[in-house]
Amino acid sequence: MLSTAEGIAVPSISQLVELRFQARHLRFFPKRQATSAGSGYRSRYRSRGMDFEEVRPYQPGDDIRTIDWRVTARTTQPHTKVFREERERPLLIALDLRNSMFFGSRRLKSMVACEVAATLAWAGLAANDRVGGLIFTPDGQRDIRARRSKHNVLRFINDMRKSCQELLEPRSDAISLQEMIESLRRIAAPGSTLVLISDFHDLDPGCEKQLFPLARHCDIVLASISDPLEAELPPPGRYAVSDGRRQAVLDSRDIGVREDFRKAFVRRQRQLEQMAGRLGSSLIALSTDKPSLPVLTSAYGAARGGRRP
Repeated sequence: MLSTAEGIAVPSISQLVELRFQARHLRFFPKRQATSAGSGYRSRYRSRGMDFEEVRPYQPGDDIRTIDWRVTARTTQPHTKVFREERERPLLIALDLRNSMFFGSRRLKSMVACEVAATLAWAGLAANDRVGGLIFTPDGQRDIRARRSKHNVLRFINDMRKSCQELLEPRSDAISLQEMIESLRRIAAPGSTLVLISDFHDLDPGCEKQLFPLARHCDIVLASISDPLEAELPPPGRYAVSDGRRQAVLDSRDIGVREDFRKAFVRRQRQLEQMAGRLGSSLIALSTDKPSLPVLTSAYGAARGGRRP
C-alpha cells in the first residue's frame, strides 16, 4: 500500500529535500530590530552584528564612545551615532496533520502542508535561523527542537513523512486546534517566528483567545490550506463519499444546498482573515489546485526585501 501512496498520500523525502534549492529565493523572516546608541543596551537575543543607522543629537545616558565627533564639531552640538542590532529569530513551524488534512480533489491538503513546511524550514536555515517544528497528528504530536542544523530539518521532514503514513489508517482525532495552540504557547520562545499550517476547520473563539498571548511576543504567520471542493460542491449529481470508515451519498443537485455550502466556506475564510487582522498576523492562503511555491515567493520573495505582506 505504501508504494502506491508514495508521492500521492505520503510525501517523498527526496522531493522535500529538493525544496531546499527553491527556498533560497525566499527572504521569509523579518528580523526584530533594536535601535541602540550604545548606552549599555543588552538584548535577550543573540546578536548578529550592529549596523549604522543614523546620527542624532546626543541624549543623556548615551554612551560617549558613540559620539560622532565630526558632526559634533560641524554643528557645535554633541551628536551620537545610532546603530541597529539584528537579532536572531528562531523559527517554529506548527504543522496540522490531523484527519481533515487527509483530503483533496487534486492534491491532499496534507501533502501541500508538508511542502510548505519543508520550504519554509529550508528558508529559515538559509537565513541562519534556528528551525524547529511541531507536527500534530490524530494521536498527539511530534516535537522537533529548534536548532541551526541541516540534520534537524531532515528530521522534521522524516517526521512529516511518518505522520502522513499514519493517516493512511483512519482513526479519530485526539486533539483540537485549540489544544494545538495551547501546546504552542508552552513551547514557543519569545521573539520567535511562529508559522501555523492548517485548514483551520475547527477554528473557534477559543483558538483566538489562545493566540493573543502568543501574538504579544511572537510573529505569527497563519498558512491556510483549502481545496476547491470545500469552496463549492461538485457539478449537480449524486456522489458516493467516505471518510475511510463510513460511506454516504452526497446530493449536490439542490441549488439552495450549493449556495449554503459556498456561503459557509466564505464565512469561514472571512472569520480567519478577521482574526489575523486582530492578531496583527500574516495570512497566506493556499489551495490544493495551485502550486505553493509561487504563493510563498509572492509573499516572501527577494523582490519584497524580506518584508511581510
